[in-house]
Amino acid sequence: MANTKLTNRLLKNQVFRFVISAGAGFLVDVSAFYLFYHNLLTQHTYQIFSYTVRNSTVSLAISFCMGVIVNFLITRYLVFTESKLSAYKQFMRFASVAFLGFFANLAVIKILIQNFGIYPPVARIGAALSLFFASFFIHKAFSFSLSLRHHGTQKHNQPGN
Repeated sequence: MANTKLTNRLLKNQVFRFVISAGAGFLVDVSAFYLFYHNLLTQHTYQIFSYTVRNSTVSLAISFCMGVIVNFLITRYLVFTESKLSAYKQFMRFASVAFLGFFANLAVIKILIQNFGIYPPVARIGAALSLFFASFFIHKAFSFSLSLRHHGTQKHNQPGN
């Protein structure tokens, strides 16, 4: 009985639901990054539009997009359900924030790999975790146009509510 109450309380907590959403996107992102980096993109560098791009950068671009899509869908339908913006506007805003986040991730990964010699999949995890907390508030206020005042427990739109 106590576990059911705790579970219900956690599921009503918007921050907790965001952690689940971001965690799912993160798992997709990091798993895809690992697969692309080690198995699918086997060259050290690639030529893209006459630019030489490292394997880790190409892997990040693909995996990041996959993670963003998963994160957006879960965030839209399970976290910030009370947003009145259209899905298109939400996604465009979410993608804009993610686009900026991509370059922040890329910068952190580059520093961790090139300056500290950290293994790229581990650097990817470190970069994602370092930017997590800011993303909740940015997505809530900007992507979904919701007040930052009440970000703990809010009425969660469930069937029948």
